[in-house]
Amino acid sequence: MSERVEEANPLATERIGRLMAKFSIPAIISMLVSSLYNIVDQIFIGQGVGMLGNAATNIAFPVSIICTATALLLGIGSASNFNLEMGAGQGKKACQIAATGLSLLVICGVIISIIVGVFLNPLLELFGVTPEVLPYAQDYTGITAVGIPFLVLTTGGNHLIRADRSPTYSMMCMLTGAILNTILDPLFIFGCNWGIKGAAWATVIGQMVSGMMVIVYFWKVRNMELTLSMLRPKGDFVRAIASLGMASCINQVSMAVVQITMNNTLRHYGALSSYGTDIPLACVGVISKVNMVFMAICIGISQGCQPIWGYNYGAGKYDRVRKAYGLAFRVALLTGIIFCLCFQIFPRSIVGIFGGGSEAYFHFAERYLRIYMLMTFINGIQPMSSGFFTSIGKAQLGIVVSLTRQVIFLLPLIIIFPILMGIDGVMYAGPIADAAAALVAIGYALRELRKMKCCENFAG
Repeated sequence: MSERVEEANPLATERIGRLMAKFSIPAIISMLVSSLYNIVDQIFIGQGVGMLGNAATNIAFPVSIICTATALLLGIGSASNFNLEMGAGQGKKACQIAATGLSLLVICGVIISIIVGVFLNPLLELFGVTPEVLPYAQDYTGITAVGIPFLVLTTGGNHLIRADRSPTYSMMCMLTGAILNTILDPLFIFGCNWGIKGAAWATVIGQMVSGMMVIVYFWKVRNMELTLSMLRPKGDFVRAIASLGMASCINQVSMAVVQITMNNTLRHYGALSSYGTDIPLACVGVISKVNMVFMAICIGISQGCQPIWGYNYGAGKYDRVRKAYGLAFRVALLTGIIFCLCFQIFPRSIVGIFGGGSEAYFHFAERYLRIYMLMTFINGIQPMSSGFFTSIGKAQLGIVVSLTRQVIFLLPLIIIFPILMGIDGVMYAGPIADAAAALVAIGYALRELRKMKCCENFAG
């Protein structure tokens, strides 16, 4: 059974570089498209609403992160288990795990949507909203809550679609919704004069279309064998999914915690500086969206490699796992170098894409972008390595690496440094955390790769 599956599955035989291109390019495009939901809104809101609108999307950003965290917990967890079981020749069990993951994506998406709608104002206060930004944040977050079930299903379901060897369809799911969102944004904001509400409805409609495409795939197009009885969640499969999806979930949750802490820190220390409270909130909102583009590429590399790592590790083909990690490392490093140069050379032009502001606004944004993103050239290694550990079943190691940048390093630094340096302390916390997290990820990755090499030598 295992040999027949291996022969039929190109993950075990096709050249690593070709496989990475086949799976990672659609995954990168999907991640970039996912980022565009927030970035396009930010650009059109900045042009049509102004600085307070940009600040409102920054305040709402933790909701998006929480949705993504849930989707990655279930999507990556079920996809990783699916590929490991398929590599081991356990096709039926793999499909049962995938079905449980799909059911949980729908259930959790509906629950989050209800919570955000019911507790909207307390959540916005927790996220660091100011009185001036509150009306904009209420409109934007309240409307986008409607699309949360589709957002969670699309983000998580696309991991399973890629694991099912359909990376192009996965890409098209995200691309269709993003294109629709991009068309509707200027129509609703400027044509219908709906302002920030128009941006929110454009986002929701795009998410609904993408979600429906995911449903169509698993209903009509899929390669895996699914039945209605499999869709009932089973405890053992839920635990297996949570185990391998927890690292990516924790990484996203920690991003939300850091974003909330940073918003409140900027609100406090901004009031003590010459910039005030709203300028730092707006600038950081813009720069977080810019960073999403870079991180989307690095995470897309990891997600594209996940089927390659998982299947070959499950099949005992450790040489292919090592080659795939080495290639992914080099691509992530090169991407980081390119983005780092752009951040250092063109900060004002990058910030200017998202609308205008006062000279103080641009001064703060340029300094923040240059300093906070100083170590971007190695910043993709940590999320890529965390995905690698999850893919090969090293759940605890994946969790540890996920926690390094956001929780272990960055969170304490953005609390301590501003006490000593004022609002500038937030800026300098970023590169220090980036460097430390990358070193930890590289150390753990080298250890696991050496173990695989030893296994190869022993088997030989």
